[in-house]
Amino acid sequence: MIVDQKNKDRIFSIKQNSMKQFCFDDNVVQVFPDMIARSVPGYEVIISMIEDITSQYVQSGSNCYDLGCSLGAATISIMHGINKKNCHIYAIDNSIPMIKKCQSYVDLYHSPAKVNLICSDINNIEIKNASVIVLNFTLQFIKPDNRKKIINKIYNGMNKGGILILSEKVIFKDEKQQKLNENLHYSFKSHQGYSNLEISQKRSALENVLISDSIETHEDRILTAGFRTFEMWFKCYNFVSMLAIK
Repeated sequence: MIVDQKNKDRIFSIKQNSMKQFCFDDNVVQVFPDMIARSVPGYEVIISMIEDITSQYVQSGSNCYDLGCSLGAATISIMHGINKKNCHIYAIDNSIPMIKKCQSYVDLYHSPAKVNLICSDINNIEIKNASVIVLNFTLQFIKPDNRKKIINKIYNGMNKGGILILSEKVIFKDEKQQKLNENLHYSFKSHQGYSNLEISQKRSALENVLISDSIETHEDRILTAGFRTFEMWFKCYNFVSMLAIK
């Protein structure tokens, strides 16, 4: 887990007359550890378990991928979980500020595996010889029409017995269930110190940027790609993490 003196997230604390779309720029990078911890219930649990899952499924001489690595929290968990020889880690993000800051965090940790940080769109990344692939709250920022293609590419580039860890904010088909989870998430953020203005303005900024799928949609996409198993191993309100094994 990244150790950092957290800068407080106050990006949406001042009323904005014209709301621009959310993006992972320098302002977000500076407060990202605080933002993610106060916005995603269970985030630290997911990150810590990535290490354990990696240790179970990493294969000797294989590649591990953190697709949409942001500041490298999942990358560092993968590093700690690798217990096989001759492995490589590829951490990819399309935000230059994120990659630059991520490098400074990764450099703090020793790993038996070589870590390669790449600034690129994950749509353009070749995946091969993979035993562990992490999409930690990344797919939801990809255009919906491209998501099936990415999951298929992951499957095709993964070794037999490899694992995909997919964490996402999800929606529910049942309106009452959806409303319940929305309210619980709102309450969570409020208890973390976010004001009604901050919550409202961030929601507006994320509209048409973060587009959630249902759990059923994720399961269908993964099993259709060819994965032999699908399991939702973590859920807290409308945030889940899923496992798929080839």
